[in-house]
Amino acid sequence: MRQEHGISSVETLIASTITILVLAGTMGTLNRGVNLSEQSAALSDLNQNLLAGTNFITSDFTTAGWGIPTGGIPIPSGAGAIPVSRPGPVGSHLLFASQTLFAVNPGASLGPVYQGRATDIVNILCADSLLNLAQFPLTAVTTSAGGSTITVDPRILINGSHPIRAGDLILLSNAMGSTVQTVTGINGQIVSFNVGDPLNLNQPNAPQGSIAVLNNNGVFPPTTATRVLLISYYLDYVADPNMPRLIRQINASPGQPVALVLEELQLTYDLVDGNLNPTAVDTPVAPNTPNQIRKANIFISGRSGSMVRGTSDFMRKTLTTQVSLRSLSFIDRYYQ
Repeated sequence: MRQEHGISSVETLIASTITILVLAGTMGTLNRGVNLSEQSAALSDLNQNLLAGTNFITSDFTTAGWGIPTGGIPIPSGAGAIPVSRPGPVGSHLLFASQTLFAVNPGASLGPVYQGRATDIVNILCADSLLNLAQFPLTAVTTSAGGSTITVDPRILINGSHPIRAGDLILLSNAMGSTVQTVTGINGQIVSFNVGDPLNLNQPNAPQGSIAVLNNNGVFPPTTATRVLLISYYLDYVADPNMPRLIRQINASPGQPVALVLEELQLTYDLVDGNLNPTAVDTPVAPNTPNQIRKANIFISGRSGSMVRGTSDFMRKTLTTQVSLRSLSFIDRYYQ
């Protein structure tokens, strides 16, 4: 009769232990692989948002001042004038402190506070190249207590592929000076600038910076119009507190997010004043002015969209860059 041998309890215990150790090692390797994959995806997403936000800002900075009068545009001020509203974060109710709308209008610490530190905003001004209003002088300019109107030369198609719309900003210039107005209505070739616009730019009776300044003893000299863009950047933590966003706003229209998970925006500027040429300035202080800004230094930081497994924290990264303001940095000189 053949004797049969089974597996002893000791052998079973040893085999089970080895199996558990192998499975534990396999699961640990798998878990590390999953974590690494998640971190890689989160870092890739963060890099894309950092690059997207930086690309938008640098692109707009390169156009700052293009088509704008040297030194900026006067805005309504003086006795009886209403302060001009400054585009910024929702609910911020900011005002332009200066009497001039510059190509670059710094806003150090005017943005929302995040983790105990105030962020920055900036308002960039440039001409809109999509509609050439200045190719022919205006055929008429009128003013009244309720606002003003301009009549655009019929050879300029203002209702074409890039039409003038309510909310657009129009720069008016002649031998007397310049001013900027907010479009409130269009009727054929007549563009209206009624009082009560969102930015309070339409103040026909303001002593300075108004359309009345362009009037010379009851007559408007030949006047040209240029559509301009006031582009603002700031961070938003209100719409989704778990998903901070970089906002790009044009004129007084609602801002649009251009990058997500960006939680800090700091801007400084390099100036050219022919003397000390100060660098890394948050806000130009007299005798310097924003008109002397020639370079913007951009600092943006962001975080991953979700916490990284195993660390219970976000991945964070910072991107810094500099951009020269080409419309303010270079001057064409012609010699006889």
